[in-house]
Amino acid sequence: MFQDIAPYVFHNEYGSPQPEDDDILIVQKGRDILVSQEGSERTLPAVSQVRAVCPQAAQQAWYLLSIDQKHFFCTDVQVPEADGLVYSSVMGLRDMDPGYMGFGGSVSWQLASWYDLHRFCGRCGTKTVHSGKERAIICPECGHTYYPRISPVVIIAIVDSDRILLTRYSRGGYRRHSLVAGFVEIGETLEDAVRREVMEEVGLQVKNIRYCESQPWPFSSSLIAGFFADVDGDPTVHLNTDGQDELAEGVWVSRDELVLEDSGMSLTWDMIRKFKENHPICTAGR
Repeated sequence: MFQDIAPYVFHNEYGSPQPEDDDILIVQKGRDILVSQEGSERTLPAVSQVRAVCPQAAQQAWYLLSIDQKHFFCTDVQVPEADGLVYSSVMGLRDMDPGYMGFGGSVSWQLASWYDLHRFCGRCGTKTVHSGKERAIICPECGHTYYPRISPVVIIAIVDSDRILLTRYSRGGYRRHSLVAGFVEIGETLEDAVRREVMEEVGLQVKNIRYCESQPWPFSSSLIAGFFADVDGDPTVHLNTDGQDELAEGVWVSRDELVLEDSGMSLTWDMIRKFKENHPICTAGR
């Protein structure tokens, strides 16, 4: 999956090294990120490349994380497009080669976006400062401390014997099939969220809910927990057509007819692959 970057090692512990020329400098602008482009090839820009265009950006950079000995920094100075530097959708990092660069860049973008959203204190409006001891932002006026937060998400492979329920949303440009998924609400367990999301999205009841695996997903600041569940009772799908995030399709597909539409980078398609290969998780608890 996306986070599987071995033999490279991801280090997210707090630190304060100084940027070197060949380290990575993350510049985010909303859902876009600055990349270095040469022809059709794109990679993340080195500190030296950004410095040549905007020296101030490199001077005001702070440390985010490392992969092996490659450090990732970010800056809140807006860098103009020039000399092979262009802004591109952060979703393009999913396909960046080498993969460890895409994963490191997306987590860095997640952190950089968090810093950007907390320039001012949400309690008193005072301009915040960075902690010098941990990855945190502090309000010098009221003392409130902000830490990076992630949103829990559940994704559910609903199974009916040798069939799996595939869905497709009506919004956006993503046309591949998916699984029922949604954010966990306040006061819910993960299992409660599974039951609620399945009922809300496709009008089904489920049983034998069992945990499969998880995946960090920087693009929505989420930690996704994947579950398998068996349909309980009538398998007739009733799509939710309310709101902007409604499903356009919900279909039962047999194991023999199932076509893998993705390489398995996402948790969704890793779980679908497990169903296709009749992994033990598919029948556990029956």
